[in-house]
Amino acid sequence: MRCSVSIITAFAAVGTFALPAAVLPRQHSDDHSHDAAAAAWDEGATHDFVIHESCNSTEMIQLRKGLADAVILADHAKHHILRYGNSSDHYRKYFGDAPSGEAIGHYERVINGDKGNALFRCDNPDGNCEQPEWGGHWRGENATNETVICPLSYSTRRPLEQLCAMGYTVAESESNTYFGSDLLHRLYHMPAFGENYVDHFAETYAEALELAQTNSSYATHDSDTLQYFALDVYAYDIAVPGVGCPGTVTVEASSMEEPASSAMATSMDAHSSPSHAPEPVTPVSAGAANGVTSAPQNCHTHADGELHCE
Repeated sequence: MRCSVSIITAFAAVGTFALPAAVLPRQHSDDHSHDAAAAAWDEGATHDFVIHESCNSTEMIQLRKGLADAVILADHAKHHILRYGNSSDHYRKYFGDAPSGEAIGHYERVINGDKGNALFRCDNPDGNCEQPEWGGHWRGENATNETVICPLSYSTRRPLEQLCAMGYTVAESESNTYFGSDLLHRLYHMPAFGENYVDHFAETYAEALELAQTNSSYATHDSDTLQYFALDVYAYDIAVPGVGCPGTVTVEASSMEEPASSAMATSMDAHSSPSHAPEPVTPVSAGAANGVTSAPQNCHTHADGELHCE
């Protein structure tokens, strides 16, 4: 009997020690203050593009759609690189063997960068919209953070949904055919997005391909190359899957190349082995690539005769 009592007592003791400690409910008294502190770092951020009151309702609608298209182009370009790194045919065609992080960052800046220091306006404060064939311009020293979109853009730029339609090709058509690609280019001229680092190092599509093979470290922050890559991968991956609308181009030999061959025919699907050139590339400005001295302020003439106004 005494033995039984001892056993029962022992089990009772074991049971007592085996019971889990009571779990107290988590205190939430400071949750709201914690959330407020966590959110404070982003206070005052501007997540949407800012459009000036000079734009009427129609212009504002088109501008918002064009800027949304620019973000779509940048977003897909970024995701294409994240998926394939610097190994995809498209990447190596436009950026050679350069590491992919820089190009990703320039696209991400357009997608998620603060937009408070960039203003799009529709009036004509500098009088430049009176110039024939001006679709817009960066205001430069007059207002570093402002870009003017002239009336011509609203009547000529196409929506992204028409990419590859009506005979368009990336190599042979104007890169500003679509409002989204035109605005992507213009965004990089503004310090809030290009940070005075994205610049013009190639003047034509052929030169952009050449830059990738001869000096890829500049290709990843060349404004035209970033624009062409975004158009090409969106066309191939999304608009006309597996086909795209690359077009063809003849790349002429230039002083940037060491080989003595006079020219090489290159298609958008062709990719040569990339290499770095040790020589730095000077940004192209105001028609310098063609010896043009009469281009208006904040403009330069491309090799094909196109006047590009920033």
